[in-house]
Amino acid sequence: QDFPTHHAEDGVPEPLALNLHVFLDDVTQFNGPLYFIPGSHARGPAPPRLDTETTSYPLWVVDTAVVAELAKARGLVAATGAAGTGMIFGDTMVHGSPPNMSPSDRCIFSLILNPVANAATRQARPDHKHHRDRTPVVPLADDCLLGAAA
Repeated sequence: QDFPTHHAEDGVPEPLALNLHVFLDDVTQFNGPLYFIPGSHARGPAPPRLDTETTSYPLWVVDTAVVAELAKARGLVAATGAAGTGMIFGDTMVHGSPPNMSPSDRCIFSLILNPVANAATRQARPDHKHHRDRTPVVPLADDCLLGAAA
């Protein structure tokens, strides 16, 4: 889940953010796709703990026993697809990724959108980890990208 980090480190009050990921490379079962537990967001935020031992940097994680319980009840899904594939998921969706065991890259563009009214209240993390631009997202016309290909 991303909400425990947003809440504990950034002071985001509620789990209202949405994650937008766009695959910049083809993502296969071999190059470290994100795994999701379908429907895990419906349970709300799982109790997190700060893992400082098994990850490459301090990371708020869901305990293995909770992940096992959720996965047994709901299964796992690997998010795979061709470059250009987009996906949107909520801040309380339980997810993670295995290491990339292939010779292929798995680059993903990631953007987190959060309501301005639910903005971070702390600025402890550097800007490259949690950008603080509170400018509202403005919708564009449905055909806004049609001219870009020319």
